[in-house]
Amino acid sequence: MDKFYISTAIAYTSAKPHIGNTYEIVLADSIARFKRLKGYDVYFQTGTDEHGEKIQIKANEKGCTPQEYVDDIASQIKNIWDIMNTSYDRFVRTTDEKHMEVVQRIFKKMYDKGDIYLGKYEGNYCTPCESFFTDAQLVDGKCPDCGRPVEKKSEEAYFFRLSKYQDKLVEFIENNPEFIQPVARKNEMMNNFIKVGLQDLCVSRTSFDWGIPVDFNPKHVVYVWLDALTNYITNIGYDVDNQSEEFKKYWPADLHLVGKDIIRFHTIYWPAFLMSLDIPLPKKVFGHPWLLMDNDKMSKSKGNVMYADDLVKEYGVDAVRYYVLSKIPFQNDGNITHELLTETINSELANVLGNLVNRTISMAKKYFDGKVTNTKISEDVDIELIRMVNELDKNVTEKMDELHIGEAIEAIFEVLKRSNKYIDETTPWVLAKSENKDRLETVLFNLLESIRVCAVFLQPYIPETSDKIMEQLNIEDKSFGFNENNQYNVNDPHPLFLRIEKK
Repeated sequence: MDKFYISTAIAYTSAKPHIGNTYEIVLADSIARFKRLKGYDVYFQTGTDEHGEKIQIKANEKGCTPQEYVDDIASQIKNIWDIMNTSYDRFVRTTDEKHMEVVQRIFKKMYDKGDIYLGKYEGNYCTPCESFFTDAQLVDGKCPDCGRPVEKKSEEAYFFRLSKYQDKLVEFIENNPEFIQPVARKNEMMNNFIKVGLQDLCVSRTSFDWGIPVDFNPKHVVYVWLDALTNYITNIGYDVDNQSEEFKKYWPADLHLVGKDIIRFHTIYWPAFLMSLDIPLPKKVFGHPWLLMDNDKMSKSKGNVMYADDLVKEYGVDAVRYYVLSKIPFQNDGNITHELLTETINSELANVLGNLVNRTISMAKKYFDGKVTNTKISEDVDIELIRMVNELDKNVTEKMDELHIGEAIEAIFEVLKRSNKYIDETTPWVLAKSENKDRLETVLFNLLESIRVCAVFLQPYIPETSDKIMEQLNIEDKSFGFNENNQYNVNDPHPLFLRIEKK
């Protein structure tokens, strides 16, 4: 059985995550579920990034210890990941004792190798981004990443010899064109960061103490990126002297799924750290786009933030999952509003999917008391529907392999729309009035089979709904193609999605 290791970036424990942050875990979950559906041995890791100056400041403001502060936020994050019905295998925290011990040993190994050295840092520091910038990198004197003011800081610090790995990194990226996705992000990393010359990287701090101590110089704490990025290996049993069977089985990661704003850290710093440790690099890093609120970046200061738990209370978990997975493009930022959510639920989930399932099962109950087999009284109109059902496996798999999640869902909905059209073409209510009961049974069988196959493929995206459809169909078959030998004895129909009245 092939393995598949997928991770999200670990969420920073500065505040409760909004729907834009939550999009990443749902996206990763759909990929993990699809790979499991296709028979892979999947390992899916997520978690929280819990150290840094920003946490220490927030804890002080709240009048609690940094550990109490991160315990609270980490539990909120985990709760939202669970509300969204995500199937992660491990939720990791960078305050875990084992992680911290291994990070200390990684730091020492790099130091002993000469890849980390003691120096002095002077530069422009952005506290929210926990990053130093040169004067040339600033935009209008402010942080190039978040646009906030920076402050001049100078302190003793350990540095990682990032410059040493520049040529090796260029060679790897050029020889592995799939490594950074989408291609636009790869070009941005190569042209704007790597080829202009990599500066050595500050990997310790002395101005605060909420971090992993450098054990051979305890006034220093390991800086956030070396601490956070190594979570991908420390939690599956990497250690500097020996590796667990789990590490040997799952590493290298097949996919790191991260926001486009932190792709630099995952495609420049992280590969260089791994090269320093002589560990294979991950196969792919996908910098996904952002989810905007009414075409504007979500931020608490603007007051334009939506939270996943609130949306789930209002619309249901599968409706929210469906929206973010189907409406965010592969490469460009997506948009969310209550109006767009309502419109999508009504037109696609209630009309196309819910209506089809309800009508078909109701007719099976009405005309055949729920018992439907394939009488094979076929007509030309059946051919296209069955062909589309049988091509679904190839179409969805291709789109998922390319990480075009929205297009994979679209392929399933094309079959559902075709099934609705098939009802109009075959007019089962007219057939029921004629003596042609065998033809009617074939028509209903074709519809039930098309719904079954679509339900199987919907499982990664809207798992609860997929289960409800299979329960109403009352069938165990989870195969990926049209099975002409199935026999149905359907249960009573229940609405999957109710139309929402527009406010």
